[in-house]
Amino acid sequence: MRTGGVLNILGKLLILISLCLLTPIPFSLYFEDGMTATFLLSAGLGAILGLLLLALFAPEKDLGYRDGFAVVVLSWLGLAFLGALPFYFSGKMPLFVDCFFESMSGFTTTGSTILSQVEILPHSLLFWRAMTHWLGGMGIIVLSLAILPLLGVGGMQLFQAEMPGPTKDRLAPRIQDTARILWGVYFLFTVVLTALLLWGGMSFFDAVCHSFATLATGGFSTHNASVGYFGSVYIETVIIIFMFLAGTNFALHH
Repeated sequence: MRTGGVLNILGKLLILISLCLLTPIPFSLYFEDGMTATFLLSAGLGAILGLLLLALFAPEKDLGYRDGFAVVVLSWLGLAFLGALPFYFSGKMPLFVDCFFESMSGFTTTGSTILSQVEILPHSLLFWRAMTHWLGGMGIIVLSLAILPLLGVGGMQLFQAEMPGPTKDRLAPRIQDTARILWGVYFLFTVVLTALLLWGGMSFFDAVCHSFATLATGGFSTHNASVGYFGSVYIETVIIIFMFLAGTNFALHH
């Protein structure tokens, strides 16, 4: 196994997720929940770790299937670790193992939670919690293939290691183009669902978070009563329809 090449790719992915850790900051500023410094610290630590891996390990060509599987395994562990940092630094979840569980459950779209009262979390942290679903829903590896051209040499190995079943069918000659198409469909569904939920009376914050959770088929909500909180047949019907769409092969929607 080409350990150096694997760790170099892991470094790129950690930097990518560090950038994603900055996205809750606008919500933190809007709701004034005091989490801005927490997300900056988490993103900074992730970026430092990623840059350190890039500095220590040079990229390698001709990655094999074993290397692809190694990247996938290490990526999920690394992403869950970084994703747990905002939970831990917020002080709302004092045990890091609980934070890691919540983060891993989000990225893997498992939907399990150790929280009995999700509404105690700040708005920006609830947004990050939902975003772990959205990122994991299509697969962070596929996301990296879509926007990091340096991963092209090992693209098919990573794609086959990450994507199960018939989803591995190519929609374009180049694997990066296939990844971009899949994420394009995913993003379009997210925008449409968010708009429909806004039409049903949800706030922008709730609409985005529930769109993330629905399309990832994960289920994290911003309220203890989940979708039942809104008491709307329209909202429940829209979410049911998009749950069905999200559960099908995205290649069919292209």
